[in-house]
This record gives sequence, structure tokens and C-alpha cells, in this order.
Amino acid sequence: MAEAAIGQARELADARAQLRSLSLVWSALLMLLLPILGLLGLFMRAYQTQALIETIDSAWFYSSMTLHGLGFVGLSYTVSFVAMLYALSRHLVFNPRLIWISTGLTVIGVALLVTCFLMRFAPGWYFLYPLPFRSAGGWSALAADLFLAALAVLGVAWLLWELELLRAIASRYSLSQALGWHYLKGINTPELPPIVLVATVCAIAGIAALVAAVAMLIMMLIHRFTGSLVDPLVVKNLTFFFGHVLINLAMYHGIGFLYAVFPEYSGHAWKAAKPMIIAWNCVLFLVLFAYFHHLYMDFAQPRWVHVVGQIASYGTAIPAAVVTILGMLAQVYHRPVRWTLASSLLFFGTMGWAVGGVAAVLDSTIAFNFRFHNTLWVPAHFHTYLLVGIVFIMLGFAAHLTQELSGRSESPVLARSIVALLLTGGYGFVFMFYLSGAHGVPRRYAFYPPELEVGTTLAKVALIFVSLVVLGVLLYLIEVGRRWFAARAALQASASS
Repeated sequence: MAEAAIGQARELADARAQLRSLSLVWSALLMLLLPILGLLGLFMRAYQTQALIETIDSAWFYSSMTLHGLGFVGLSYTVSFVAMLYALSRHLVFNPRLIWISTGLTVIGVALLVTCFLMRFAPGWYFLYPLPFRSAGGWSALAADLFLAALAVLGVAWLLWELELLRAIASRYSLSQALGWHYLKGINTPELPPIVLVATVCAIAGIAALVAAVAMLIMMLIHRFTGSLVDPLVVKNLTFFFGHVLINLAMYHGIGFLYAVFPEYSGHAWKAAKPMIIAWNCVLFLVLFAYFHHLYMDFAQPRWVHVVGQIASYGTAIPAAVVTILGMLAQVYHRPVRWTLASSLLFFGTMGWAVGGVAAVLDSTIAFNFRFHNTLWVPAHFHTYLLVGIVFIMLGFAAHLTQELSGRSESPVLARSIVALLLTGGYGFVFMFYLSGAHGVPRRYAFYPPELEVGTTLAKVALIFVSLVVLGVLLYLIEVGRRWFAARAALQASASS
């Protein structure tokens, strides 16, 4: 038995070493792609000030909107997934070759999406059927084909990830154990790390989302190669099921990482208990139906679907949010927390999730959504999730990783300055979206007519706050980039010894 335990510990150590290298690669990709995608967002906001109308074709606004949205969703999902794997490697053994293959396929998929952008492919991040096949926007059939190829490659890559995650969990826990059902019976063995619970929920929901993406892709391919129309509402349901679950998983991956890592800064263990088990099991069920709130405007949908969407949206928000937010407050209340760049970003990323969640619950209310659905309120709530929620947690992951691997100290003053700039700029930026939505400014407009001059004015104010975000990101890249090279050197030295 002792030999088996030693062998298991050695296997875990080897797997963790492999994931250190992978995580370092993905932290570099984060620091490379995040500024690029952010600059696309900056360009769009600048275009809405009407300063660029005379010099740049509005088609670039819509192609930027397409790549910016798809890119951020994909980056959030992948980096948060790797962050979760990194923390899970303390408990589970993964196949590093398969994970590297998935990473390579993801890079290929991203390259295809960038090619589509250069060909001015611009159906929007939602790419609702049959928009990708309409050339009125100026893109060619080849651009649509490359887009479908990108979806297929990314779908394969991410499905491999989810299946490998589920395999690794199943190698150590039964499904009932991984979902913590034995805790509900008062049995606390085997002990379930909270991150394993979250990862199990994510893997099951992720596979369901990717299967829906396969069905969506098949229907689009039928149209592409036969020319026959398929039901647009069915494709829309599949698209939003896939997209809504995927972006929720990006946040859940980050929360799993938070459960595993933040106790290192607070000194207080974050353990599984009945409320957490109940909450995440509810999320597993409800997250599959919450996407219906994207379809309130589709009058052809049965009314009961809309009702289910509102109930599921409310239900999804309550258990995980309450357990995580109260758990985070318990981690910091009257505790000597070691506040660093990483721990601060993780803490405020959780706060961003809470703030964005309130706005999302409002937006998922049918009566509210009826008034605000096609306004900038919608980008307001999902930018809150992304910019001051998921992005903060991803940046916290890279900061934690490079600090842990390099062992280098950081400047507390610089860390506080980075967080202050990102918070002030981030919340100021999204608040302009909220104000625009409250004034009825429509979304997806490259520029506004005189009747909506308030949208142009608020876009100008938003640029001021964006400049603070840009400065904060630059300082972050300098600080964490310095540690990244030290971490790579430390890994190379460890591998050669």
C-alpha cells in the first residue's frame, strides 16, 4: 500500500510538472491575445465616437465585433480551463500529450478565425444562421467556409479537453463521488476537493454544449453543401445553448481555480460541504436551460420555454453565486490575507462576477428584457462578466503562476496601482454601457444618428476609462512578463537537473 501511495504521488508530481509548462505557454498566449482583442474593442468604441467614419469603412467595425466577441469567449474558456487543470493537477493525473494536441488544434482554429477577420467576415460574435452565408456584408463564401472549419477544429480540440478531464476524474472518483452526493448522506469520505466538484460539473455541461455545437455545425453544413434551408430557430437554439453554456463554463473554471488557490493567500481552507454540493448540482441542471433568456424576442418559441428560461436564469444565479460570494467573504473577513497582485485580482474578479450577475438577472427578467434586449445594456452586463470578472481571474492566474514558478518578489505599490487602474477603468467603461442602455441606445451600431447623440457622447467618455485599462494592462505586462521569463528559466533549469 505504501508503494502504491508513493507511485501515485510520483505520478501526480510528473503530471503537475507537465502542466506547469502548458500553463506557462497559455499565460503567454493570454498576455499576447488579450491586448490584441482589447484593441479591437477600443477601435469599436472609437468608431462609435464618429471620429473614424470618414477614414475607415464601417465593415471593419463589424468584422472587429465578430473577432472581438468570439476571441474573448474562446480566450476566456481556454485560459480558465488551463487554470483549472493546473490546480487540479494536485489531485488528478492528465495525459499531457492529449492536452498539447488540443492546444495545437486551438491555435489552428484561432488562425482560421483571424483569416476570416482579414477577409472582413462580419456576421457578429453570435453568427446566427443564415448570416454567415449572406455575402451582403462583403465577405466571400470562402470566408464562411473557413469560419465553419474554425468551429469544427475548435470543437474537436475542446471536446478532447473535456473528455480527458472527465476521464481523469473518473479514474479516481465515481460519478456520485465526484458530484459529492455522499456528503448529502452525511458521509465525508472520500474527501472531495471543491475544484473536483466544479470540474465535474464543467465537464458534463461542456460536453453537452459541444455536442450541441456539432449539431449546429451539421445543420449549417447541410445548408452550405445542398443549398437547402434548415430551421433558423432550431439553429439559434443550438447556437445559444452552446455559446451561453461555454461562457458560463469560463467563469466556473475560474471559480474552481479560486477555490483551490485563494486559501494559499488567506490561510483558510475552502472545503466542500452540503451547501456547496447542493449549489453546484443545481447549477449542473439549471445552466442547461438558462440560455432560453436569449430567445425572449422569438415569438415563435412556445411561451413555456420563455418561462423556463427566466426560472432557470434566476435559479442558476442563486446557488453558485451565494455559495461562492459568501465563501469568498469568509476567506477574507478578519483574516490576515496576503494581498498580492494575484490575490487582489482573484478577489475583485469574484466581485465582478457578482456585479455582472445582478445585471444579468435583471436582463433575464422577461419584462425588463423586453425593453432592454436590443440596447447596450446587454453588452454592459456581459462586459462586466468578462472585463472585471473573468479577465481579472485569468490575469490573477497568470500572476499567481509566474510568482509561484519564479519565486520573484513584486512591488506592492505597482501591484496596487495596476489593480486600481484596472478597477477604475473597467467599471467606468462598463458603466457607460449601462447608461447607454438606460437611454435606449441600440447595440451593434457602428455609429449613431443625431437622435441618439447620447450614445456618441458616452462612447467618448468610455474612451477615457479605456485609457486607464490600457495603462493598467501595460503595467501588468511589464510586471508579470518579467516574472514569466524568470519562471521559464526556472522550469528549464529544473528539467535539466
